[in-house]
Amino acid sequence: MAIRENPNTTVKARELRARQTKAESLLWRVLRARRLCGLKFRRQHPIEPYITDFACIQRKQIVENDGGYHDAVYEADESRQRYIERKGWDVLRFSNEDVLADVEAVAIGIAKHLQLEPEFGGRKPR
Repeated sequence: MAIRENPNTTVKARELRARQTKAESLLWRVLRARRLCGLKFRRQHPIEPYITDFACIQRKQIVENDGGYHDAVYEADESRQRYIERKGWDVLRFSNEDVLADVEAVAIGIAKHLQLEPEFGGRKPR
C-alpha cells in the first residue's frame, strides 16, 4: 500500500510551486525534465512535516535555495536539515545570490557533489 502524504502538505507544496522565487525558477529550469545529468528532480517535495525546494529521489539528494531570510531562520533551518538527513537524505544548500549570479555554476556544483560529470540536456557546460 502506498504511503499518502498529508493533504495539507500537498496543498502547501502546490502553493509554493505557484509562487516560487526568481532564483527557484531559474534553478528549476536547469533541474527539470532530467536536464542535469539525466537526473529526475521534483520541486517542492514533501518530507513530512517539511517541504524541500528540490529533491532527486533516485540519489536521495535535496537541493535547498536559501533566500535573504535565511540568516533570520538559520537555527530552524539547521534543525530541519538535521531531521531530513536523519531520514537518509543529503542536503545541499545554495544562496539566492549564487543562483542568480551563475545558475550553471550551481548546477555544476550539484553534479560534482553527486560525483557526476556535469551535463545539461546532453551538452557539456560552457
